[in-house]
Amino acid sequence: MTSEVSLRERKKQATRAALSHAAWSLMIEHGLQAVTPETVAEAVDVSPRTFRNYFASREEAILYGLVRRAGSIADALRARPAGEPVWDSLIEVLPDMVAGLLGESRDLLLLMHAILRDPAMFAQHLVAFEHSQELFAAVIAERTGTDHRYDLSPRLLAAALGVAMRTAALAWAQSETDVSIADLIRRCLMELRAGIPLGES
Repeated sequence: MTSEVSLRERKKQATRAALSHAAWSLMIEHGLQAVTPETVAEAVDVSPRTFRNYFASREEAILYGLVRRAGSIADALRARPAGEPVWDSLIEVLPDMVAGLLGESRDLLLLMHAILRDPAMFAQHLVAFEHSQELFAAVIAERTGTDHRYDLSPRLLAAALGVAMRTAALAWAQSETDVSIADLIRRCLMELRAGIPLGES
């Protein structure tokens, strides 16, 4: 019975991931207006009703992949050696994993344009951002022996990390720099760790 449930759940997860990937690809290739329950369902060879069973909106489908991969980053932070300072763990894990999550600069720029121009995308982006922030706050609390439900520090640090990664992503997507997104994230984290030393030599 357990194996049957497990298999059924894996099939559901695979369908959800396929729908999300199709929604993302349609947005990147044809724009946000091309993403509908019908076009996404057709790309995955399922019915529009199936799409609606998995996602409440096209925006949720587009951003689901990023939310799911944020969970893998949290798992990687949990797997760091016990006793390693939390900043060392963050700087070791986040730059390369977030770089892999974001993909090509062109894709990221298209996503950011969609988020900034479409109110529904902006709202769903905030939901995804909040979910990721909760994940990171929980991991930081675990590694620092605090409780993110009551202590401010894990939540403050998780929120600062989100801002740092978004700042690095926008700078990378909008510039002609040869600096990698991983290096920009690493630089942002190092400045945060140093207390953002504005104007200091």
